[in-house]
Amino acid sequence: MKENIIDVLMYLFENYMDRDPEIIPDQESLKVELMHAGFTNTEVEKAFAWLDGLAALKEQTLEAGVPATHSLRMYTDAEMKKLNVECRGFLLFLEQIGVLDPSNRELVIDRVMALDGDEMDIHQLKLIILMALFNQPGQEAAFAWIEDQVFEEVKSVLH
Repeated sequence: MKENIIDVLMYLFENYMDRDPEIIPDQESLKVELMHAGFTNTEVEKAFAWLDGLAALKEQTLEAGVPATHSLRMYTDAEMKKLNVECRGFLLFLEQIGVLDPSNRELVIDRVMALDGDEMDIHQLKLIILMALFNQPGQEAAFAWIEDQVFEEVKSVLH
């Protein structure tokens, strides 16, 4: 199930990322388009709920400000089950090089935990990070860096 929701999210991201917000169809039109693309009603509804959660968290993050940058993140058992060592290491790496700040890390972890299923793989995590950073003020460089990582992976798979 997790992969299908990520597929819906990526379909929306790839098809509507560069569009002017006024040109993006309403949710009902998007739902019809997604169902015609082969996604189920349940997958589409869960993807919309996931995006609503992302929007709400982005708003809360902007209001709350940025937490301390020298904090140590302790993962819960559930988080460690969903985010394997490679994924947790990648998140730490992104913080260390300045691509993610602690509030964005928490946003990413929250969105990972909101997905159905068990373990997340590194490619899926990169997609979640890309979506979390999209349209965040002041995060353009971080978004561009992770976008390069995601699309470089896609190119290497295609060749």
